Amino acid sequence: MNRTSRYLLAAGLIVLAVGTATYALVIRPERAQLPVGAGEGTRPKLPQPNATFIPTVNIARPIGWKDDEAPHPTPGLAVKAFARGLNHPRWLYTLPNGDVLVAETNGPGTDAPNLKMRIAKLIQGMAGADTPSPNRIMLLRDTDGDGVADERTVFLDKLYSPFGMALVGDSFYVANANAIWRFPYQEGEKSITAPGTKVVDLPAGYNHHWTKNILASPDGQYLYVTVGSNSNVGENGLQAEEGRARINRVTLATGEMAPYATGLRNPNGLAWEPHSGALWTAVNERDEIGSDLVPDYITAVKEGAFYGWPYSYYGGHVDERVQPQNHDLVSKAVVPDYAVGAHTASLGIVFGQSSSLPEIWRNGLFIAQHGSWNRRPKSGYKVVFVPFQGGLPSGQPVDVLTGFLAPNKKQAHGRPVGLALDHAGALLVADDVGNAIWRVGGVPEQAQPGQTTSPETQPQMQP
Repeated sequence: MNRTSRYLLAAGLIVLAVGTATYALVIRPERAQLPVGAGEGTRPKLPQPNATFIPTVNIARPIGWKDDEAPHPTPGLAVKAFARGLNHPRWLYTLPNGDVLVAETNGPGTDAPNLKMRIAKLIQGMAGADTPSPNRIMLLRDTDGDGVADERTVFLDKLYSPFGMALVGDSFYVANANAIWRFPYQEGEKSITAPGTKVVDLPAGYNHHWTKNILASPDGQYLYVTVGSNSNVGENGLQAEEGRARINRVTLATGEMAPYATGLRNPNGLAWEPHSGALWTAVNERDEIGSDLVPDYITAVKEGAFYGWPYSYYGGHVDERVQPQNHDLVSKAVVPDYAVGAHTASLGIVFGQSSSLPEIWRNGLFIAQHGSWNRRPKSGYKVVFVPFQGGLPSGQPVDVLTGFLAPNKKQAHGRPVGLALDHAGALLVADDVGNAIWRVGGVPEQAQPGQTTSPETQPQMQP
């Protein structure tokens, strides 16, 4: 074959590839064959993988909220804006005196090392998630108890993509993308100006999953810290995953850090289950093997357990994209407790026992679902509640707050991320696209101005 023939053949192959991709994306895009609910519960349906030449990309374009707009609460609940006009609020923490801290933050903005990750950053930008990080924590105070923050100050700034927060005694801890820091704190102060002390370094560099959450142990001796993977399924090499895809435990007296559980692709929310005392987490599973796979999940975290990533998912379901395989680890992979739908991007969690919401909401877990990019049709974009009994999930998820997706399903007013209970027991929801924090409470006798309500009826909890 001469040079001209080779060029013509190469050009023909390129045209064929482009034509195939166009057909796959525009004419016959990959779609879910199962409803989102099939990937929920203790026994989710796990069909065969359906990887395509070009992964499904289905993004809701961010449009924000008008002043008279708000998410839709489920019957029996009401929602109002606790704060608006924030700058990419991601994570929440309530101090003992009732002050609410919000991490205004985003990824570090480090350069993507390859073409695939540059495309991923482009997708994030289309979804409103590629804005520069404000790198600060704001303090919001409701001085008159009306459920709206009327004071806001910069609590801590000049941070590095801060996320998780925890108060232990008079020490305030914050997890940056690259380290955990400790600062002195006095109750009631509106800002911290004293220098901090580094407790321990965390895996940094290019952060495919940069969010590092922390949760203190009930006795105050440890911090549990989430560290997500640096890829989808290890495609950058397993050496790039050293120390990642896990929950670590930090001994505060010494600063020593050790793995607590591994094989967790991207753990985010952390919470203590009030009846059993078990540590629970929300985990974002892998993408790019079809709209129906793989369900994100919540699970009680077993010390020393391996949860499959990157070699397998949901126990022994092997991901053939990962080579070479590790059959010994796959044989030990723990099946998570409860699936919460494929690609829902379930992030923040909080148990409802201490809430002031109606009784039906006090025995279970609230979950913020940030919303999908790799599923057609879209999933997530709401806050749900999973009822518990005896320390374990006991029914199907129930919608708590919806309406983040516009009616056309092509645009997003907002995307829920972090959750917390305020001092009065209402549910707070950070919305990083709507730049707001929403406050969800029971329906009052008379709705207040600016409050969206639903009738006082009981939601149906399905077993």
